[in-house]
Amino acid sequence: MATRTDFGPPYFRDMLPPVIQKNYGEWKYHERIKPGVLKHVAESGDELWTVRAGSPRLVSTDWIRDVCDIADRFCDGYLRFTSRHNVEFLLADAARVEPLISYLNEHGLPVGGTGHSITNPVHTQGWIHCHTPATDASGIVKAVMDELFDYFGSWRLPALCRVSLACCLNMCGAVHCSDVAILGIHRKPPAINHDLVRAKCEIPNVIAACPTGAIRPDPKTKSLIVNEDKCMYCGNCYTMCPGMPLADATGDGISIWVGGKVSSARTPPKFSRLVIPFLPNTPPRWPETTAAVRNIIETWARHGRKHERMGEWIDRIGWERFFDLTGIEFAEQLIDDFTLAPETYRSTPTFKW
Repeated sequence: MATRTDFGPPYFRDMLPPVIQKNYGEWKYHERIKPGVLKHVAESGDELWTVRAGSPRLVSTDWIRDVCDIADRFCDGYLRFTSRHNVEFLLADAARVEPLISYLNEHGLPVGGTGHSITNPVHTQGWIHCHTPATDASGIVKAVMDELFDYFGSWRLPALCRVSLACCLNMCGAVHCSDVAILGIHRKPPAINHDLVRAKCEIPNVIAACPTGAIRPDPKTKSLIVNEDKCMYCGNCYTMCPGMPLADATGDGISIWVGGKVSSARTPPKFSRLVIPFLPNTPPRWPETTAAVRNIIETWARHGRKHERMGEWIDRIGWERFFDLTGIEFAEQLIDDFTLAPETYRSTPTFKW
């Protein structure tokens, strides 16, 4: 770097383990040794061992210090977090791998999430932080993974499985491209508090924030009106105006999507598709949601072929057979009636006009 600044992230090459710096761009192959353990071999013959453990995503500084202490003890302080909130310990010494795994298991950090397993779900903020959620995030993920925990530390699935959750359609999770996606949905337009709108909201900004033009001024009340037919329940208006809350105890719930993937191995990337339009919010354990996710994954596990992702399995057997095998009732909400539906069908980067 030509100059140093006091803002922005540090240069990533300065934080790489020595074995990666030495062999950067010169790796020969990698192996999956067992669930949670990877071995990379460089052209020079050097080896890099990776031990992956699950994390709760929403963590305390004390937890981070504990993890850093483990990294200092076993791998010279080198670790990283994946995009799905797994923590990976990077070791150059194979003799430290098994002691590290034993230590992690003894201290409640499960090892797994590589190969044909369920990796740590990526999720959004949910009720703990977000202002427009239709459901919780970490609570549902905890309940679902308690049900599916055996698939995290084993290779009992046909292929890897990515589970994600977004607490609303604004989707700061990866629900558009995951094998199984849990998506919170709003079903009612914002409830307008006219007194609050008049007192605290800049009406032109609220109108401009609506992506579908569903909000217009109401001169009689010096407030706003929402065209419910145009509202897409995105919550942008509530972001701009506290007088337009979107949350509703009975209208909010959960939908289930399947078949998405980012990988281009064997078949092109795929978007997730809706299979269950609505499940109720039933905290603290969300039994309907956990049962639905488990049913879909275990049906795929029984009928999928080796290396066949969820979406690839569905493409092979057809959607009719998918609904028969899973016992999921087909609903009218699953039909793509989007105005520009022909555009959405062309949803892979390999399609050429």
